[in-house]
Amino acid sequence: MIIPASGIRLLPGNPLEPGATIVHNGVNFSIFSRNATQLYLCLYENAHDASPAYELALDPVQNKTGDIWHCLIEGLGVNTLYLWRAEGPFSPLEGHRFNRNRALIDPYAKALTDDVLNFEAAIAYKPDQSDADLSFSNHRDDSSLPKCVVVDDKFDWEGDSPLNYPLKDCIIYETHARGLTRGNASPVEHPGTYRGVSEMAGYFNRLGITSIELLPIQEFDSTERFRRNPETGQLLSNYWGYSPLAFFAPKASYAYVDGEPHPGDDPSRQVREFKRMVRELHKAGIEVILDVVFNHTAEGNELGPTVSFRGLDNSIYYILDENKRFYKNFSGCGNTLNCNQTVMRTLIRECLRYWVVHMHVDGFRFDLGSILGRDSEGHLLENPPVIESIAEDPLLRNTKIIAEAWDAGGAYQVGSFPGGRWAEWNDKYRDDVRRFWNGEKDSARHLATRITGSSDLFLRDGRKPFHSINFITAHDGFTLNDLVSYEKKHNLENGEDNHDGADINWSCNHGVEGETADPVIQAARNRQVKNYLATLLLSVGTPMLLGGDEIRRTQRGNNNAYCQDNEISWYDWSLLQSHADIWRFCRELVAFRKNHAALRRHEFFTGQDRDHNSLPDIAWYDEHKKTPDWSSISLTLAALIDGSKAETGDIGANGADSDCDFYFMFNASVNQVDFQLPRQPRGKPWQKVVDTAAEAPYD
Repeated sequence: MIIPASGIRLLPGNPLEPGATIVHNGVNFSIFSRNATQLYLCLYENAHDASPAYELALDPVQNKTGDIWHCLIEGLGVNTLYLWRAEGPFSPLEGHRFNRNRALIDPYAKALTDDVLNFEAAIAYKPDQSDADLSFSNHRDDSSLPKCVVVDDKFDWEGDSPLNYPLKDCIIYETHARGLTRGNASPVEHPGTYRGVSEMAGYFNRLGITSIELLPIQEFDSTERFRRNPETGQLLSNYWGYSPLAFFAPKASYAYVDGEPHPGDDPSRQVREFKRMVRELHKAGIEVILDVVFNHTAEGNELGPTVSFRGLDNSIYYILDENKRFYKNFSGCGNTLNCNQTVMRTLIRECLRYWVVHMHVDGFRFDLGSILGRDSEGHLLENPPVIESIAEDPLLRNTKIIAEAWDAGGAYQVGSFPGGRWAEWNDKYRDDVRRFWNGEKDSARHLATRITGSSDLFLRDGRKPFHSINFITAHDGFTLNDLVSYEKKHNLENGEDNHDGADINWSCNHGVEGETADPVIQAARNRQVKNYLATLLLSVGTPMLLGGDEIRRTQRGNNNAYCQDNEISWYDWSLLQSHADIWRFCRELVAFRKNHAALRRHEFFTGQDRDHNSLPDIAWYDEHKKTPDWSSISLTLAALIDGSKAETGDIGANGADSDCDFYFMFNASVNQVDFQLPRQPRGKPWQKVVDTAAEAPYD
């Protein structure tokens, strides 16, 4: 921080600009607290300082409007470091946890210094301490807390704007920003960084995907998990990032630093690095979707650290239990944000606007999205204000909004998530496709529903097939390679005695648990990988591919690698050579999907013949070319799709008036099955284009 020559002078400031905003004569600070009796702005010289250079008390008369505390400090500028302190009642039974001695992160901070939160130092109190002990705490060491950074949002975007592709044309690639390029044989110059992600643009283009979905990059506490790997003794960490500290701030440790100047001399570099990544990906035609976590914070339960929201106004920001000392825990992470309270609802909307307007992102995936639908007592609302406001916000109108339509409190809303235009992660697609290819009896009829867009879920409220985000694997669970290589999860290295992670995976190891050199087993696994990829990329709906599945990335059977910031989670790019056949197969499937409108329908099938060519938009068959008996059909299925423009509502490949017709044949049994082909309705010969049983390049 550069101290003005005239010294520090506190002026009234403006309450309308939340956070820290650079103005013509200094920096304006504004923050919400309804129940605090006094707020203090702390200014720091360096990121590691244990105490502020200045601590300024805001006047409740001059520096407060309604519930907003505000001030202007003349002469300050970009990269000023600051925190807040809030004085007020410490009365947990009434929901208040103010502590004058706790430094606090601004909820609107646009950057944090690249320091990790020291949980041991910031912990609120130990289990054997009482609330009274905490109320008299005189701990004032701020070195354990990252400092907020004043950011200048100016950036040369070179004419860039969000791409906003139609969802029906998208192929999403879910990946971790760090792990994508951190591992063995990394193909980039700057591994583990935002810049490294942008250096993957050529790879993304070759694969053909349209959009990347990044696991959380909003600033989070990577030190939250301090268990050790019981096998290696390695200290574990919060790798995935589902523990937010600051919703407006990109993760500082993902920024590239060239060594000059020292990282501490440029504490807001991560903002520019993130923008640079988005700009360069957009130049390559790749959208950026963020996985955002508005359901809880890193402050945990009543035994967790006080670092931001809890110390600013606990009873406003969180859903509290009937005994207000405790928190409702619909997130499974200790606390639940009060998303439909006006203040939190406003913060969420303004945060999304910031990432779209200033950071140019194309969409959001909302972790545990059903929490957005809960009221201040935790009940699910019929028309949740925050969900509706996100869907109807004029600045977000073209932005993709995708819900994980469940939470850890028992809410499950897949197919019934409120808010109109929301897309949803379709875990029923995942489970039914897995059950079919795993040979579960009577699963073919469920497969039929899933590969045609899940009309049972999305048709009834007027949404379209593309609102179903189809996926077979995601960050949470087995990779595709592990799905066909392991019968059981192998999570001992997480330090939770293998109790974490899903127990039911519908997986199959094909004879040996884990890696094997057996050529028969390897061939069976390869074929099954191709079955899954073909099903995903030929289904109606929006496909989401887990990053690395195209090269058979493994996590060694770990289906919950949230704490593994190491080779378990990082991508091993040598697999691009050893599994070149799968890489080619996936790449060709992506291109095939993009070339055929019949595979990217924006309306559900009706079974009707709208173009009067004696062929409905879809017709179902068994292997004998007969209409299937849905009550008994089990592990085989066939379908004929009419590709005419009248049926698909779109032009065909290469601008043709109509697309091709398609005949799909699925066989999940262990036996060879001969399918009888129906007559091609246009009198043309059938051409085989995908055969998962064939070896490359004939597959």
